[in-house]
Amino acid sequence: MSDKDLGVVAIGNALVDVLAHATDEFIEQQQRDHGMQPGAMTLIERLRAVELYGMMGPGTEVSGGSAANTMAGFASFGGKGGFIGKVADDQLGEIFRHDLRSSGIEFDTPALVASEPTGRCLILVTDDGNRTMNTFLGAAVELNEHDIDEDIIKRAKVLYLEGYLFDRDQAKAAFRKAAEIAKKHGTKVALSLSDPFCVDRHKADFIDLVDNHVDILFANEQEIMSLYDVFEWDQVPAIIEQKDLIGALTRSEKGSVIIENDQIFEVPTPQVKVLDTTGAGDAYAAGFLFGFTEGMDLYKCGELGSAAAAEVIQIMGPRTDKKLAELVSRAA
Repeated sequence: MSDKDLGVVAIGNALVDVLAHATDEFIEQQQRDHGMQPGAMTLIERLRAVELYGMMGPGTEVSGGSAANTMAGFASFGGKGGFIGKVADDQLGEIFRHDLRSSGIEFDTPALVASEPTGRCLILVTDDGNRTMNTFLGAAVELNEHDIDEDIIKRAKVLYLEGYLFDRDQAKAAFRKAAEIAKKHGTKVALSLSDPFCVDRHKADFIDLVDNHVDILFANEQEIMSLYDVFEWDQVPAIIEQKDLIGALTRSEKGSVIIENDQIFEVPTPQVKVLDTTGAGDAYAAGFLFGFTEGMDLYKCGELGSAAAAEVIQIMGPRTDKKLAELVSRAA
């Protein structure tokens, strides 16, 4: 991997996040009336996005999208990377492109013209810091095989795939094409499962992708148990040990578990006051991947991931202004 000048290239939904506080009662009502999934992500259409936005309290707008958040965090650690995703030729699209490029991430996917607008994620944050996401994908779902840039993938040590993007057949085809390019050029493939409901919708396709293409698998406790249809965490390590990959599995306040073959590393999470859990998994992946591309051992990769996640959950939104490179010297 010595000839590669980029650490990570990510493929994911290009979205702008709108965050606002909400009560449990409001979310429960929206669950009854519209099927909103508390603590998870629900896909919504354009009209529903307009309606819900009008019901939200004062909000904060920031460029987001899971993989893009990870790349912003990766750059904050000092990593060099790229992003492949689809925005529209509109104001939000320009904001997204500017924010990502200004962080040092290469982003040259052509914008859509005269199409659906740039996607956005409406995030409701309750007093306990949990976030409920309602995503209008807009232009993001138009990503297809033709947008996959072989030149940028072959320059990367790791290709990072965002599970949220897996909802459309053309995105699945794009993932497989990107993974084949990665294999051809000696680029490792990492996948984030992203959401248990996403896993449930596409379980067979995810398992095929994991078994045949993935070298590093990111998932939280719910997601990995959903993928393999198990009901107890204790069943998970034995399954991952049989896979030819690294499992980086997060367990909220219980920390994370890194598994590779018969090696298991349990990494504690820093104890901090939680304001908003939006982007915690994205930040964890950023720290882990930075450590991995810098040749650190798996335990230290997990430490960097946990430290980055701890920074993000203390603020509103998925990205911190703090330079995450400061965390490297603290890790053991």
